[in-house]
Amino acid sequence: MTTAHQQHTGHEHAHGEGCGHVAVPHGDHVDYAHDGHLHRAHDDHYDECEPADHAAHDGHEHAHGEGCGHVAVPHGDHVDYIHDGHRHAAHHDHYDEH
Repeated sequence: MTTAHQQHTGHEHAHGEGCGHVAVPHGDHVDYAHDGHLHRAHDDHYDECEPADHAAHDGHEHAHGEGCGHVAVPHGDHVDYIHDGHRHAAHHDHYDEH
């Protein structure tokens, strides 16, 4: 569900434990929220790790928001919430997988 290999150029900051950015477990790697989007380490650089399409998360009864107990990650023009090992974003009357 992420974009094809898209390198994030001009990224001088090294992400890792204690780097000051939110770490988001994502499948077999960790993304870092930085500058309104997500980066992942790949070889000697960082790649963008963004959704490529619209994928609704079915059966999501929990409403995310301030005080919901899940980590909020600013992401472009909205906020994602880390829930069950992935990111959810409010979209109309449901949540999308990010």
